[in-house]
Amino acid sequence: MALLLALDVSSSVDAEEDALQRRGLARALSSQDVQAAILSVPGQSVALAVYEWSGRYQQFVTLDWRLLSTSSDILTAAADISGSRRPHREYPTAIGYAIGYAAALFAKAPPCQARTLDVSGDGKNNEGFPPRLAYANFPLEDVTVNGLTIGGQSDDLAGYYLRELIRGPGAFVEEASDFADFERAMQRKLVRETRALAIGMAPLAGAGSGG
Repeated sequence: MALLLALDVSSSVDAEEDALQRRGLARALSSQDVQAAILSVPGQSVALAVYEWSGRYQQFVTLDWRLLSTSSDILTAAADISGSRRPHREYPTAIGYAIGYAAALFAKAPPCQARTLDVSGDGKNNEGFPPRLAYANFPLEDVTVNGLTIGGQSDDLAGYYLRELIRGPGAFVEEASDFADFERAMQRKLVRETRALAIGMAPLAGAGSGG
């Protein structure tokens, strides 16, 4: 499984919220439940990458592709995420461009049986083309896209993600009430994704070292 996580670092996310998001992802990834889900199928690895997004051309790879085959692999990835620093803080929310950027990263991923993109964010698209045009113009046909909304209950952000963002069999939206709740929501989402796919996956005859 190739799992690509996209983190919102647009101007609506302040420094404290960014720290909560970054630290929350690292802690969620390190949790016993997530580690157990990732390592639940012997011989099958999860390939993980993380990038941050905001404006049209403001995307930055936080964690390049790496295979998570052991607890040590997972904890090392979590430490690298926790120690990362935000590259941009003054740009708007260009979700369509963020999705398009994912296509280029998936092209560099190890060979995998399944590909999943997770988009976390605290607002709706307000710059550039919408998600539907990204799906129409980038090679993402076999990618499942899930969402994690942060706050936004007053303007139905979860409903927007359900209508405009998620796609593919079993795609879903997880909700965090605010950035302090991000760790809980991310842990729940990672367990759901990796465990559900692990149950339905079996090693392919002659398969290589992909996820």
